[in-house]
Amino acid sequence: MNGPHDLGGQMGFGPVTPEKDERCFHAEWEKRALGVTLTAGAMGAWNIDESRHMRESLHPADYYASSYYEIWIKALERLLQRHRFVTANDLAAGEAVDSAATPKRVLKAENVSAALAKGGPCDRPVEGAAHFAVGQRVRTRNFHPTGHTRLPRYARGKMGVIDAVREGFVFPDSNAQGNGENPQRVYTVVFSGAELWGEGADPMLEVSIDAWESYLEPA
Repeated sequence: MNGPHDLGGQMGFGPVTPEKDERCFHAEWEKRALGVTLTAGAMGAWNIDESRHMRESLHPADYYASSYYEIWIKALERLLQRHRFVTANDLAAGEAVDSAATPKRVLKAENVSAALAKGGPCDRPVEGAAHFAVGQRVRTRNFHPTGHTRLPRYARGKMGVIDAVREGFVFPDSNAQGNGENPQRVYTVVFSGAELWGEGADPMLEVSIDAWESYLEPA
């Protein structure tokens, strides 16, 4: 979706200034925010794509005024309410006051390391031959969905070249909406800086993205 998170190529936000020797966490509560979010996700009520989409769906004013882990917690509150694990009354009271849904599973402390090591693989088998080949020129679709997508706004309607043909992966656009995994083949596509950014782009710049098959059309 064209949400506040999609800042690639947007003007007015100033330069990217990486923090020297950046710490993983800037406050103690951020550690807990990460832990609570991962533990809640392990209940099995939603997938990573729905979780991402919920963060993207925050109002722009709220999103831009929030730190990284504040965005995570605000999105988690909405996910928990959507799936009936908490209510607005619970959040207002700071404790459980209403009945709640029962999670499919509960991540126990002794199983955290194994769960993190296992991760959440999203590669899936796909049938049929690849629609595109290495070296082929393609154009990305110029579309503006209201739901989740992994095709960044700056790379829509642009000409590029297939650099690699990958395997099948869960299609995030449908998975985020609860419409199934619908795996598709993924391609690495290379774009010139001038194609993406126009006049004034570094002539030596190239940008590659991983694009699901339905994002692409023959050039």
